[in-house]
Amino acid sequence: MGDFRVTIEEVLAKDEKQIFDRKSIQIRPADLSEIICAFANADGGTIAVGISDKKRRIEGVDYNTEQLNEILRTPIDFCNPTVPITTEMVECINAQGKKDHVLLMHIEASPLLHANQADEVYLRVGDKSKKLSFQDRLTLMYAKGLRYYEDEPVYNATMEDIDMDFVREYIKRIGYPKSAEEYLKENKKFVMLKDGKEQVSVAAILLFGKNPQQFFPRAFIRFIRYDGIEAQVGKDMNVVKDVIFDGRILEQVEKAVDFIKIQMKEKTYLGHNGIFVTEEEYSEFVRTEIVVNAATHRDYGIKGTDIQIKMFDDRLEVDSPGSFAGMVKKENIRYTHFSRNPKIAAFLKDYGYVKEYGEGVDRMCRELEAVGLPDPAFNSNTFILKTTIMSAAFEKSAVQTEKAGDFEEKSAVQTEKVGGLDKNPAISMIEFSKIVDLCTEMGYSKPTITNIETLYQNVDVNQIFGAAYVRKILSCADSTARSLIGKLRDMKVVVSVTGKGKGMYRFKYTNEGNIDGDS
Repeated sequence: MGDFRVTIEEVLAKDEKQIFDRKSIQIRPADLSEIICAFANADGGTIAVGISDKKRRIEGVDYNTEQLNEILRTPIDFCNPTVPITTEMVECINAQGKKDHVLLMHIEASPLLHANQADEVYLRVGDKSKKLSFQDRLTLMYAKGLRYYEDEPVYNATMEDIDMDFVREYIKRIGYPKSAEEYLKENKKFVMLKDGKEQVSVAAILLFGKNPQQFFPRAFIRFIRYDGIEAQVGKDMNVVKDVIFDGRILEQVEKAVDFIKIQMKEKTYLGHNGIFVTEEEYSEFVRTEIVVNAATHRDYGIKGTDIQIKMFDDRLEVDSPGSFAGMVKKENIRYTHFSRNPKIAAFLKDYGYVKEYGEGVDRMCRELEAVGLPDPAFNSNTFILKTTIMSAAFEKSAVQTEKAGDFEEKSAVQTEKVGGLDKNPAISMIEFSKIVDLCTEMGYSKPTITNIETLYQNVDVNQIFGAAYVRKILSCADSTARSLIGKLRDMKVVVSVTGKGKGMYRFKYTNEGNIDGDS
């Protein structure tokens, strides 16, 4: 599972997430079986038994021998089929001040579908074990037949094709106490013995191979930079960079993430507080996550194409071989996690690239929403999953610039002249400077301020509007529109309008630059 020589302090510090849970020694075996099956049906995980999951009170297991024996039998007696587990005892001092142990139950992701005694199937989703409907169960059964290509043996690959020095670096990183050879043969089915012959898995070659492209020629990441917002061909071809990052998966990810950074545009401007601000097109987390997500979840069984990162002036597009994995769909991808390659995901997590299982897409959405950008767009055709992220420059398109102008570069005279606009805006641009100051105080970003400016210039005096109108004006996602209205409420510059439907508002300011009720 990647956890070796774990201390009780580390166990207590862990948050309950996709691959970790804490349970009391008093848990009923039937209840424990739900969690064990949920982990086995998803990405695997670890259950720490002997700690209250609510208050993290150390109960220990040494003084509850009969209950401990029942818990150890649970994967056999209460799970169908049996879930293989490994166990580990962690030394501790219990709540009574006595020397004791906490039991760690390590569960591998399983290629089988596991149910409890009542023939109920559970799947780990975030920090919960979700009971599946009949339809979801069928979907999971189908996915189980496809998702472990990484465990397949690679034809003609031998231990000679593994970079043992790199394996030694890795096991030192995770604190594995045995040799590199023992790690490969005793963990995660990296090397299996069949009919007296060693078989090296796909995951072993991709993660530890000397030259993975010898066996998987298209298992690399390709970066293409276009001049403009569309890909042109022929005499109009507008490719300005075309680079391939090969090697092991870790090397590919590191190189691609670094290269995106140096290809990004940065905008430096004088902020409203007199301090220069540097604005990146893509935040560090967002640009890293889209690369890691592609490398982690691509279907390596599709050998005829590669991962392609396409950078346009207004967006990043990432094409990854494969479609949505398992239970994941376009509609639920923000909160549903399912690994096509759980061993690759666990490996990248050990290097800090996969922060928490199930967190990546949600955090991307939150970061983009915080700066007023649309959520990532996910689209799947027959064998390619396309992820699109709009850049910070997206909110500064030519249409918006012509419509709203660059507020910081306008003179005081220009900002007063609002009569020439197509609409009669709710406030003057001089009054808008007060809103900018409020945004700065609240810590809102430049793209958010730009969105608010655009919205103000498209709303008439006393006009009533809601999220649908914001979405239409800004051509943004519904979540972005709701987030923007929430910010306006927080700044107290809009008032709720009753009798016009839920979530309807108008601005408090008028085009005379006065707050309603002020003289």
